[in-house]
Amino acid sequence: MISGWVDRLRGVSVRTRIMVALIALSGLTLAIAGTANYLVQLGDLHAQIDDSLRREVREFRALAETGLNPETGEAFTSAAELTYLAIQRSSLEENEGVLVLEDGAVRWSAPAPVPVRLETDTELVRQLLARPESGRVELTTLRTPTASYRTALVPVQLADDRTPARMVLAFDLNQELNELHRNIGIWAAAGTIALIISAAISFGLLKTLLRPLRALRRTAAAIGADDLDERLTIDGNDDLADLSETFNSMLDRLQDALASQRQLLRDVGHELRTPVAILQGHLELQDAEDPDDVRQTQALALDELARMTMLIDDLSTLASADRNDFVQPKPTDVGALMLDVLDKASALGDRQWSLAGADTVKASIDPHRVTQALLQLCQNAVKFSAPGSAIVIGSDVTTEPAADGTRHRTLRLWVRDAGIGIDEEDIAAIFDRFSRGRNGSRAEGSGLGLTIVRAICEGHGGRISVASTRNTGSVFTLELPI
Repeated sequence: MISGWVDRLRGVSVRTRIMVALIALSGLTLAIAGTANYLVQLGDLHAQIDDSLRREVREFRALAETGLNPETGEAFTSAAELTYLAIQRSSLEENEGVLVLEDGAVRWSAPAPVPVRLETDTELVRQLLARPESGRVELTTLRTPTASYRTALVPVQLADDRTPARMVLAFDLNQELNELHRNIGIWAAAGTIALIISAAISFGLLKTLLRPLRALRRTAAAIGADDLDERLTIDGNDDLADLSETFNSMLDRLQDALASQRQLLRDVGHELRTPVAILQGHLELQDAEDPDDVRQTQALALDELARMTMLIDDLSTLASADRNDFVQPKPTDVGALMLDVLDKASALGDRQWSLAGADTVKASIDPHRVTQALLQLCQNAVKFSAPGSAIVIGSDVTTEPAADGTRHRTLRLWVRDAGIGIDEEDIAAIFDRFSRGRNGSRAEGSGLGLTIVRAICEGHGGRISVASTRNTGSVFTLELPI
């Protein structure tokens, strides 16, 4: 119910909606507590009234059972005498009255100082006279236009007196409830004042607590596609501070992604510009009447288009590297995998292919992606090595102690060649997109091969490293956790 009211306030600020929710919840709590308190006190009041009436009935019975008038020492001769003495000796409560009925009329009423005059309520007297005799004490509630009464009807009959009487003890419930209602009213007024004070204090506290959200809104409004430098100031270590930190981290990722996207667009534009320029130049200069020139231009165009197709395929592979299903590990026999890679790699070029340290361990890896990475490394080894030189692929498992006392096992896969090597200053950049070493050729490959290898390795939670010596060769190693 409260949530429905709050939903209707979607056009107002969060602080106002929280305040409405807090006030509504606090008011509901006060209402429930007040109602419970009222019902408990009302029950106690009725119980106290009934207890008081029973006590007075017991006192009257004790007087009647003696049979003697304590003032004269003589026996009671009539019900009227007994009831008159009982009325005079009774200690009535503040809102209690008494009267005695006899022969269809009021015989005795309460002494003059008693404020509750039952005999003046004619409707009450009529109901009492019309009520049949039951011969026993009755506790009942009677209502008239003037008031409601909780009554004790006590029949009085002496053996030597043929005229019975009925003594009526009654509490004015309206007067009793007025005091209870006054107490509840005071409690309600105090609760309302406390609710107003709490609301005022909460309004100020919410303004302070929600300051990070306002800063978040201002920062989000100030951020544009060309400006992601804005950051939130983190103050404290509560949930809002965590939200601010998460928002800042999101902006960092967005900024990195945007910078990477821009760099990718620049790189792709640069890489595609060369084959497009080559195609355009040759097509403009070709002699359509010369069959040899047309065939040469066609062969060159097909070659450049093939390189562009390879670039697009590699870009598609990298685009999927951020997906959760880019790498799909499953239990794999590493030894069988390496034999398969060796068989496929031997067709890449005239080299002395060999397999070293093929481990028979079972590992949870993606065999297709790992094969793709190893073949890419083998293809690079063929590019940068002479025909007939040695290329070795291999695997092993290393075990190292972890901080928690367990043993950490790592699967190492490598490709070693005897090629031209990589300059030391180029090693740090060769895994970046479209990066080539100084010994690389622009015409060979898309420049994304090693970037894809690194993405596959990182998709397995591992890393790639390279050791190279100029004019001696290079070793590329994949380290994948088992």
